Amino acid sequence: MLVPAWAWIATIGGLLLLLAIDLFIVDRKPHEVTVGEAGRWVAFYVACAVAFGIAIWVFSGGVYAGEYFAGYITEYSLSVDNLFVFLIIMSAFKVPKIHQHKVLLIGILLALVMRGIFIAVGAVAIARFSWVFYLFGAFLIYTAWSLARQGMTHEDEEYHENALTRMARKILPVTNSYHGEKSFVKIDGKRFVTPMFIVMIAIGTADLLFAVDSIPAIFGLTKEPFLVFAANAFALMGLRQLYFLLGGLLTKLVYLSTGLAVILGFIGVKLVLEALHTNSLPFLNDGQPLDVWTPSIAVSLSVIVGVLTITTIASLVKVKRDEKAELESEGAR
Repeated sequence: MLVPAWAWIATIGGLLLLLAIDLFIVDRKPHEVTVGEAGRWVAFYVACAVAFGIAIWVFSGGVYAGEYFAGYITEYSLSVDNLFVFLIIMSAFKVPKIHQHKVLLIGILLALVMRGIFIAVGAVAIARFSWVFYLFGAFLIYTAWSLARQGMTHEDEEYHENALTRMARKILPVTNSYHGEKSFVKIDGKRFVTPMFIVMIAIGTADLLFAVDSIPAIFGLTKEPFLVFAANAFALMGLRQLYFLLGGLLTKLVYLSTGLAVILGFIGVKLVLEALHTNSLPFLNDGQPLDVWTPSIAVSLSVIVGVLTITTIASLVKVKRDEKAELESEGAR
């Protein structure tokens, strides 16, 4: 896929324009985001992502458009899992609801920059070392196994500050309470950072850890850095509105971890098969490619959408049954 410089500039410029609009309309005045407002913004960002995919289809063909949509859906579904951790962090830091939107914005901006670096490094590694797919595939299969084994209701999970957040607390003077939406304040002539600044670091670094899983996953669906970046950017752009839209519904997605484990495992196997198909390792089949079947992008997209649909329906059915059983149990007492 040949992507001219103007396409990169236009895409990045368009994303920055969307952020500027979001900042001007939503963050101009701190407020508690309503479900209706969040729903409209989620619909807007999804529409933008779909429009971008249609543009890819028109200018570059259905194959690349399919890769983009598969990557976008995968990244967005993995991002839903991020929201569990975001909820835990917000609760641990007792962030006022009227300021949560800004915290998520800054955290996601940091995540965009860090993921951009990850994508650049990953693209270079793939271009120079085809065997890196073996590593990506094995890592995703291991991640899928770990995710399926541990389960992820997140109900009893506690937040433990990472090394970067602890270091920030040790190096920087931090106030004991929030000062509105300010990240920096001056008290008695001395400059302090507020808990708002620390929680932004926590959100940004938490997403960076998730990128360790998601970046190899999307490279398993498309090798094009432009599509990888665009899919990640659009998924992250709509993430903070999704946080306010879903809210308490997150705890009802009880089978989300199982669905994500299946998707990551599938992509991991796909990467290994593609690595075998283009094998160049001298100790494997004398350095010659193996004639193995590799899933097409249509198959991959069908698996991803199908698994997410089944996971969501099964989760809602289970929660409804549990609630009904609990009501019947209380009525019998």
